Amino acid sequence: MPSDVTPAKSFVLRGARPHYSPDRPGQVEHIFLDLTLDLEAQTCWGQCHIHLRPLHSQLRHLRLNAVGQQIKGVTVQHQAQPFHYDGEFLEISLDESLGISPEQVLLIAIDYRLDKPQRGLYFVSTHPPQAWTQGEDEDSRYWFPCFDYPGQLATSEIRARVRQPLQAISNGELRACYSEGEWQVFHWHQPQVHPTYLMTLAVGDFAVFDDQWQGKPVTYYVAKDRAADALRTLGKTPKMIDFFSRIYGYPYPYPKYAQVCVADFIFGGMENTSTTLLTDRCLLDERAATEDFRSESLVAHELAHQWFGDLVVIKHWSHAWIKEGMASYAEVLWFEEEYGADFAAYYRLGELRSYLSEDSDRYRRPIVTHVYRDAIELYDRHLYEKGACVYHMIRQELGEELFWKAIQTFVQTYAHQTVETVDLLRAIESATGRNLLPLFDQYVFRGGHPDFHVSYRWEATEQLAVITVKQQQVTEGVTPLERNLFDLRIPIGIGTVDEQGQVSVKIMPLRIHEPEHTFYLPLPKQPRFVSFDAGNHTLKTVTLEYPLPELKAQLQYDPDVLGRIQAAIALGKKGNLEVVQTLAEAFKGEPFWGVRREIAKVLGTIQLDQSLDALKLALADHHPHVRAAAVEAIAGFKSAKAYELLKPIAKHGDPSYSVEAAALKGIGVIAAAKPQPKPKPEKVLKRLRKALETRQGWNEVVRCGAIAGVGQLKDLPEAVNLVLDYTAMDVPQPLRLAAIRTLGTIGDRHHPQLSQILERLEQLSHETFFFTQMAVVQALSQIDHPRVLGLLQQVGDRTTDGRIKRFVDESIAKVQKAIGSDDRLKTLETTLSELQKENQTLKSRLEELAARTQATNQESAPS
Repeated sequence: MPSDVTPAKSFVLRGARPHYSPDRPGQVEHIFLDLTLDLEAQTCWGQCHIHLRPLHSQLRHLRLNAVGQQIKGVTVQHQAQPFHYDGEFLEISLDESLGISPEQVLLIAIDYRLDKPQRGLYFVSTHPPQAWTQGEDEDSRYWFPCFDYPGQLATSEIRARVRQPLQAISNGELRACYSEGEWQVFHWHQPQVHPTYLMTLAVGDFAVFDDQWQGKPVTYYVAKDRAADALRTLGKTPKMIDFFSRIYGYPYPYPKYAQVCVADFIFGGMENTSTTLLTDRCLLDERAATEDFRSESLVAHELAHQWFGDLVVIKHWSHAWIKEGMASYAEVLWFEEEYGADFAAYYRLGELRSYLSEDSDRYRRPIVTHVYRDAIELYDRHLYEKGACVYHMIRQELGEELFWKAIQTFVQTYAHQTVETVDLLRAIESATGRNLLPLFDQYVFRGGHPDFHVSYRWEATEQLAVITVKQQQVTEGVTPLERNLFDLRIPIGIGTVDEQGQVSVKIMPLRIHEPEHTFYLPLPKQPRFVSFDAGNHTLKTVTLEYPLPELKAQLQYDPDVLGRIQAAIALGKKGNLEVVQTLAEAFKGEPFWGVRREIAKVLGTIQLDQSLDALKLALADHHPHVRAAAVEAIAGFKSAKAYELLKPIAKHGDPSYSVEAAALKGIGVIAAAKPQPKPKPEKVLKRLRKALETRQGWNEVVRCGAIAGVGQLKDLPEAVNLVLDYTAMDVPQPLRLAAIRTLGTIGDRHHPQLSQILERLEQLSHETFFFTQMAVVQALSQIDHPRVLGLLQQVGDRTTDGRIKRFVDESIAKVQKAIGSDDRLKTLETTLSELQKENQTLKSRLEELAARTQATNQESAPS
């Protein structure tokens, strides 16, 4: 293996094994839950009725998933049957007298009870209290007995009794609602088949908002104190339903669509059939609505699942990318519809970067794999974001018309059925005649992506554009698979600009299938710029080695926003004063906020005083995401001048929550820098303390920025104590979680308060709430001390959540590696950083002097 290729970390952890769909005793046709819930006592009791059609007459035994339940009795065809329950599986023996045959539907009735369940059904101690369910991946077994895997599709029915004035919302249509003394009964019926993991129940005292789409109810449920935020956050839903019905070629298929915003939800959202549950953290106040589009993307994502996931159901978890990849790509599609192609392309870049981060920093895996410990491990950035990028590549490979024909064929062919990845391939071939297995083999059934290095030069005498493309990810091996070699057709954009400033781009597709290619392209004249992968539709990384004039021209003229961003990044790596001036000038004329944001980020990587001057302009940008990027970039300079730029925002605020939060964190970063700049850490701590006391707001975004700033001042004992104070139980949850995570940035093996930090993290590790456990593990994973290993293992041993178990194992490996590293190397890195800081001013002056000398020489040169 070449020395410059780093092996990717393995996804497979100790204890992983192949997983397959279980044998089916028969077809479940209907599930009916008749339940009573006492939210104050956190108990639930009632009956589960399963209608099962046996596949053969020899069926004598049933094995149902049922975890942590109290099984009171079992009947089949109204006859009591012997059963065995071990706390995980319910084994039911079937008497021959039942006359079992495929023509007869068995009615299985199970009396059971739940007391303070830990998974599946969650009781939340809000005022008034709430309860909600979460079935994906295999958690329905924690709240009712079932065959808990996605391959079984059945209609369902839930009758729930709750104390007045609470409401109970479930799948499908409301058949009845009536009072029984102090109880209120809600009877819901889901007429279309779906898997057990999509059955849901949500209980609370909600404000209700009624909307509609083509006569079907569209309803929003939110806590009454958040009523003002409901329509602001969810009001585009009917428009989205119309959009997805049209592009998927299948009208919204269910009797209603409800969205229920609940407290302490352990995901962003869950696409239960016809009844999506959303975290109440998605609800936007008026100020947040001006800058936050994540809530809109969440609403679109979960809604798209009503087609991909609910209407067309995966047969096995290993194929979950079919639904999660499309739901993530649906966010791109919706933004393209609502805000235009530039916005959608930039959002897609974010999805690509999210996947690349996991691939480089965490592990690499095929999108489709059946080897894992818990199915929930598959729900990662490979599944969501890489899956979205693959759908986009399919779209570009087929073209608009054929792509949508293929997608609509897939949905229409497999509606109300289960599918595997091969079914998507078959639908594409059926609709278009195209066999995309080569693309799937490279991007779906194996891990990784191409890492391109592209160099360009113009040979004027022969009128040739010379482009050399290297696949840097290639390793040793015989076959392309072993070599990790990709075979792709990449479009090259040859950009020209006429005398009137009109830009034209000629596309020249090139096949890249070897570790290195050099292409000689004869052209009538020298292009102004050359765009590798014009439109940037290919899932890849790319490093451009272009002459400065071509990069400057691409930044100015490329019609593709991602091409301009790529040029800005490549310019930033050259890192001189001319580049700073080019970027600053491009910023002024750039029409799209996403490119301006990226320019600000690149300026932050060029540690020259002139970069700081250019970033000052970005602080006045009208778009909040540009201002936030500028703030973060300025903080990276860690100088007195940088502090003076951020101080007014930290002191007086900003219309944007995220900008204000970034400024508060930024002043902490600057104050903690060494050698010490102008602001005294004690003075900055005082300002941050005041912000923590006075700036409560939406999801605690601003105060989370402040606590992160405090965490930077870890040399001050009072700063550490302040962070510890904000880990108390009575602190609002988002701020408390941020404080817990901040303990990890403070703690290192030499910190004088490390024992105090670890003791607090140990106390917090006993809490069972998912997000608290995750925050504790995140904090511990940053502390390189042997005691951390035991604390992490304790969290892993206590939790039942597969996501936390995996995160614990990864964190243990990370801490073990850090403990074994060389302290002398760390000291050397710190010294080098300080030397670079001291040379910044001198370098800036030299760059300015060189530029002035060049200008003087040009002025004095003969004309």
